[in-house]
Amino acid sequence: MNADWEQKYTEGDTPWEKGAAHPALIAFLKSHPVHGRVLVPGCGTGHDVRALAATADEVVGLDIAPSAITRAKAQPAVGGERYQLGDLFALPPSLREKFDVVFEHTCFCAIVPSRRTDYVASVAGALKPGGHLLAIFYLDPGLDPGESGPPFGVTREGLDTFFSPRFSLLREWQPLATYSGREGRETFRLLQLTGAADGET
Repeated sequence: MNADWEQKYTEGDTPWEKGAAHPALIAFLKSHPVHGRVLVPGCGTGHDVRALAATADEVVGLDIAPSAITRAKAQPAVGGERYQLGDLFALPPSLREKFDVVFEHTCFCAIVPSRRTDYVASVAGALKPGGHLLAIFYLDPGLDPGESGPPFGVTREGLDTFFSPRFSLLREWQPLATYSGREGRETFRLLQLTGAADGET
């Protein structure tokens, strides 16, 4: 079942909102500043967007929940960030093949697993040829027994299966810095778009 993300924001049911950018992203940017145009799907209130905006030329935070976008826009600007209400699975032409980097954190694990192939296609469609996906994936979301999610976990083998037709894996590591309670439950990956789009050769 698809979650009603707007309802979760209006009811304050947002356990993924930690009040700060992911610590592993902050650590990564210190030694590997991201430049160019960046898309952050499922940006929420924009903590990761603002961290990326400190180094990137432009960062677009995309979210399907109007309340998330409203709260993100209310925060002080860091650099060239902006926020847009929209659906990753229905990207407008203005967001297709426009980005050097897509940053993933909590979007992939939030969608129902049956749409993961659609996610890969949408991210690939947002990137310029040869663009990069920088991603923090949940391997084990730490759900209680009988709880189905979201968030939905994934294995490394599952990530390979979904992404390998369109992306090559350049680097993978377990983030040492993370939010409390997520230790050992994530993997950080850098991937590059290599596969042809549907219908292309």
